Amino acid sequence: MRVTRVFATVLLALGLAAGPAAADPGDAPTEAGTSFRTATEIDQGRTATADASAGDYLYWSFPADAGQRPTVRATVKLPKAHAAETWQLDVYDGLRRRQACQWGAQTRTAAAGAGSVELTCVLRTVRAWSEPWANDPLPGTYYVRLTAVGLPTGDLGLPVGAEVRVDAKDMGGAVAVDGRLGEPLVPGSATAAPAAQSEDATPVLSGIEPEDGWASGWWSDRWVWTAAGGLLAALAGIGGYALTRGSGRPPGVPPNV
Repeated sequence: MRVTRVFATVLLALGLAAGPAAADPGDAPTEAGTSFRTATEIDQGRTATADASAGDYLYWSFPADAGQRPTVRATVKLPKAHAAETWQLDVYDGLRRRQACQWGAQTRTAAAGAGSVELTCVLRTVRAWSEPWANDPLPGTYYVRLTAVGLPTGDLGLPVGAEVRVDAKDMGGAVAVDGRLGEPLVPGSATAAPAAQSEDATPVLSGIEPEDGWASGWWSDRWVWTAAGGLLAALAGIGGYALTRGSGRPPGVPPNV
C-alpha cells in the first residue's frame, strides 16, 4: 500500500512538471468577421486563420486586461499574380476608439508578385483606470481590423489568406495605477436600453474575457515593493541609530558633568 502511494505521488509530480496539455490547434477560428458586430473571438496565444478576397474587411476580437501589453501580428498570403498592394492593421478598444501602436509595422506595401506581407502592432500597456477624456487603453474587448487600402481595381476579389495572432506581456506593478473601472469595456457588459440601437451604437454581444477572469483592480506587485521598501527603511533607521548613539555615559562620571 505504501509503495502504491509513493508511485502515485511520483506520477502526480511528473504530471505537474509537464504542465497542462497543449491546446488543440483545431480549436482556433478559421474565419473572420466582416464588421465590429460579427468580429470573430480569438484567445491570446492562438493563431486564427481566414480565407477572404482582396478588398474585404476582416475583423477579430480578443480580451486584454490591466497590466498587459498586447502585440498583434498578422500575415497576409497573396496570390502569385498581383500588383503592389498596401495592407493595414488597425486595433480598436471596446468603445471603438482606434488605439495607437507603440511600435511595429502597422501598414506595409507588398511589391508586385510578393508571396506575403507581415504586419505588427504593439499596443500601449492596458491601464486599470483612466480619465474620461483620455484615449488610454483600458481592460476589455479589443477589435482587430485587417484590410487592403488603395487596392488596384485589377486586384479586387483576388483570393487571399490571413493569419492573426495576439500575444500579451504582463508588465506588472511598474505600470499599475490607482483606481479601476466599474466594468471592463466589453460589449454587452452593461444593460442595454430598451430603445432600438443604431448601427453605430455599441453592439450587444456576450464578449470574451481572460481565462482567469478580469483583474480585481487594486492588487499588484507594487504592494510587495512598497512593503519591502518600508521594511528596508525601518532597518536602515535602526542601524543608523545604533551606530550614532554611542556607548552612553562612562561609569563613575557624575551626572552633571
